[in-house]
Amino acid sequence: QVQLVESGGGLVQPGGSLRLSCAASGNIFNFYAMGWYRQAPGNQRELVARIKRISSGSITNYADSVKGRFTISRDNAKNTMYLQMNSLKSEDTGVYLCKADGPGGGWGKGTLVTVSS
Repeated sequence: QVQLVESGGGLVQPGGSLRLSCAASGNIFNFYAMGWYRQAPGNQRELVARIKRISSGSITNYADSVKGRFTISRDNAKNTMYLQMNSLKSEDTGVYLCKADGPGGGWGKGTLVTVSS
């Protein structure tokens, strides 16, 4: 099973930006989809963004709450997925986990994002 390690979380003020990375220990090309999920205290884990491989490239989808602010991408050559987060709000606070869908996929352990002044 491929190991997934998230990084890039931290404390940021409202309106600020962060870039999260999800580094895989192996080849991510075979995963048909990868995604970022968020779990805030007391809340269920929710999908934030997902990128799915298609024959002509990839397609992305986002939670309504982050559309226009977050961008998901993946670099197969570096075996890494990213989440660029702009215009952060306090409600974006939570643990962000990456997930790989496909044989050998699974979950990372997460990175904490805290948006607070």
